Amino acid sequence: MKKVIVVDDEAAGRSLIIEYLAFYPELILIAEANNGVDAVRLINEFKPDLIFLDVQMPGMNGFELLPHLEEIPQIIFSTAYDKFALKAFEVHAVDYLLKPYTQSRFRQAIEKIRDSSQNNLPQPFTEKLIMDQAKYPERILVQAGKKLITITTAEIVWIEAYGDYSKLYTIKDIYLSNFGISAMELKLNPDLFIRVHRSAIININFVKEVNKYPGSYDVLMQTNDKVTVSRSYMENLKKLMF
Repeated sequence: MKKVIVVDDEAAGRSLIIEYLAFYPELILIAEANNGVDAVRLINEFKPDLIFLDVQMPGMNGFELLPHLEEIPQIIFSTAYDKFALKAFEVHAVDYLLKPYTQSRFRQAIEKIRDSSQNNLPQPFTEKLIMDQAKYPERILVQAGKKLITITTAEIVWIEAYGDYSKLYTIKDIYLSNFGISAMELKLNPDLFIRVHRSAIININFVKEVNKYPGSYDVLMQTNDKVTVSRSYMENLKKLMF
């Protein structure tokens, strides 16, 4: 038995997949989503074995959601756009269904799922491929009240450690990320985001001024937040000074 989630912003697209799935009792539909944000939440909650994934969707597209998954299931892309086919296989998708497709074509995709050479791919390798494709994502999921929203990484002014989570400060608001600060450091572009303290990362595009004291520095950001630079991370800051 394999747990399945169907992700497509069009009801007709989801309905067709669900109709075809009825011929395969070993594939159990457990949820469906019509946007990338809900898809991430459902996939992380239910840990499916297989997802049928559209590419162009509201919130974030099919490729952008992949780095937000805690575990990477098998993926069959289902989309009306052929231009993403190469990228789909670079992230080791099992198959790429180009809409409109027939039941016979759907069956071919299911046969690939049953192929042991597909099933035995080591999970860490799959995750590495996906992270390589989106090493420095342009958008990330953050907590806003009781829901998750996407923001661009370019609007993050600085990041503060908050237990096992991170607080993301922007010009307009403060958000909470499920990732700890060390994980955030790995995900963000090091040309823009530098660690200045075990509890702080700054976006150099938003630095207003740097204040030097005997043996220490602090950084004033455009939000008027003052971020202390610890001794162990002082070299990171000095690399920016000319």
